[in-house]
Amino acid sequence: MADVKNYLMHINGEWVGDELETKDVTNPATGEVIGTVPNGGESEGAKAVEAAHNAFDSWSNLTAYERSGYLKKLNNLMLEHEDELARMMTLEMGKPMKESRGEVKYAASFLEWFAEEAKRVYGETIPTHAADKRLRVWKKPVGVAAAITPWNFPAAMLTRKMGPALAAGCTFIMKPSGESPLTAVKLMELCEEAGIPKGVVNLVTGSSSKITKAFMGDERVRKITFTGSTEVGKTLIKQSADYVKNVSLELGGHAPLLVLDDADVDIAVKGLMASKFRNAGQTCICANRIYVQDGIYDQFVEKITEAVKGLKVGNPEEDSTDIGPLINQDGLDKVKHHVKDAVEKGAEVHFGGESENNGLYFEPTVLSNANPSMVMMQEETFGPVIPIQKVGSEEEAIKLANDTPFGLAAYVFTENAARGTRVIEQLDYGIVGWNNGAPSAAQAPFGGMKESGLGREGGHEGMDAFVESQYVSMGME
Repeated sequence: MADVKNYLMHINGEWVGDELETKDVTNPATGEVIGTVPNGGESEGAKAVEAAHNAFDSWSNLTAYERSGYLKKLNNLMLEHEDELARMMTLEMGKPMKESRGEVKYAASFLEWFAEEAKRVYGETIPTHAADKRLRVWKKPVGVAAAITPWNFPAAMLTRKMGPALAAGCTFIMKPSGESPLTAVKLMELCEEAGIPKGVVNLVTGSSSKITKAFMGDERVRKITFTGSTEVGKTLIKQSADYVKNVSLELGGHAPLLVLDDADVDIAVKGLMASKFRNAGQTCICANRIYVQDGIYDQFVEKITEAVKGLKVGNPEEDSTDIGPLINQDGLDKVKHHVKDAVEKGAEVHFGGESENNGLYFEPTVLSNANPSMVMMQEETFGPVIPIQKVGSEEEAIKLANDTPFGLAAYVFTENAARGTRVIEQLDYGIVGWNNGAPSAAQAPFGGMKESGLGREGGHEGMDAFVESQYVSMGME
């Protein structure tokens, strides 16, 4: 442990927490401890709330152009430190380096986008119903915002929340996952380098339940923004009731991918590869259930199998690696259970299907003859497994796609514009990729329907979550 760096939290402009017990951060590719963070709790959460509250008035009273300037500086610093951020991300959660570099760019793009959106938070003047009145709507920042983020996108999930919060005039508290907190520490260092005033951005690490208790039990925290499981999201909704907090939730998914018989099979294979194997299948919007119409089913299975055979599993620090490790043993065990269950219920393994001899690796896997009785067709697998089910019609595909409590992302492959439009109109999903396996973009709204969440992040809608409308009726007598 002598060479392991002890990282700290950042509250009110100071690096703190060296007196606390620490939590190890482990490299899932090697099992080695790569750093520690303070195991903070309710007290540290409360201090961060106090700091953010005290900084709110001065930050919110800056002009939009001034707040925009800070975000632009932070965006530039992220791009300048791309390799450093990417390497930290790869070390702490196993994402291949080429994907980590891509995430840094993607994360920075939210800062660039919301730096511009800061200057576009428009109010409005409403036509009056009486000559002696003027009616206006002003936009005000909601207040202190606390963000609770997951391990699988440790940079992008923070900037997608931080960007609009700071742009709107809110102050911000980061609570990253205990699996991958070090990327957040690096981002906090860059916030400090960008000159963001003390207390405007704060970082707390440690017990999620204890720190969240401080957020939920303090009326000064007006905004909770969370990305994670539906189960935790429901708990946060209940906890938010006492103070009627503004809550945004990006929750679990179980994305269907529909390949209709008039699809370009090569485009569909390319789209599925782009969607499924990012971060070894550990993304909320990756395709989990594949429905292929019977006329092209055999051709599709053959081509996707050949494509998957070309993936390289290995050390995520090597640029040639496509598939890195899963995040932890629980994640690996879940994937193994899903595959075992599918095979026992009739799935045919075309490629993969086994965990590697060492560590947390699982082979990229293609299964055909999937059916709704299989656990993986009912639950999100969060691993590099493709289960393919044959369907006889687009109506059957739509029915199966919607047969889930989740509604985050879906994918449709068809070359017929009328058919594509018709199918998408019937899908109950917040995000749809049409002949496209990578739909996310900073300028577009991201979020789900049903039990996949509340609200949207990204695009101009991303600002809505951090502002309040204040209606003013002004007498002119």
